[in-house]
Amino acid sequence: MVTLQQVEELRRYADITFNEAKEALEETNGDILEAIINLEKKGRIEPPKGGGYYSTKDSGETGEQKSSEAKSGTESTQKTSSSFSDLVNRFTTFMGKLFHKGNRNIFEVSKNGQSTMTLPVTVLVILLLFTFWITVPLMIIGLFFGYKYSFSGPELGKEEVNRTMDQVSDVVGNLKKEFSGENKNDKNTNS
Repeated sequence: MVTLQQVEELRRYADITFNEAKEALEETNGDILEAIINLEKKGRIEPPKGGGYYSTKDSGETGEQKSSEAKSGTESTQKTSSSFSDLVNRFTTFMGKLFHKGNRNIFEVSKNGQSTMTLPVTVLVILLLFTFWITVPLMIIGLFFGYKYSFSGPELGKEEVNRTMDQVSDVVGNLKKEFSGENKNDKNTNS
């Protein structure tokens, strides 16, 4: 819908009649810039000198200088806004992939070869982030009670990762044996 204000503005700018302005705006659904371009193409109005750059300021510069400054200014604005939106898009894509990988991989807690509990790695990471001082001591205490931890899944179910987890369990098991063995030896020497 074309408004009276749009018609007046185009009529004043292009120095055309009211009816010509109204027709031009109706052809472009009220888009003033598109109407000006169409009027230039039809030869009803003359394009501005110096490469087609429109400005309300008259600073004495040539049209080419204004045009190049306008291009660099709009490119800078577009780079800033597109770079921010690109950054947001890349971040959301990265987080989506990260959550997907975390949900495909499983953290398993087992005792005596039987699986006691399984969690998606995403849940483990959230627990470590928000309840670090509870989760880590519980995991360490679990090692002393014979629990073993392992990962399974396409990214984390590799032998190296699980071998490292088994080595940690073995070290804690050896510490537990040494500690309980020292206590037995101390009791035997005191008797």
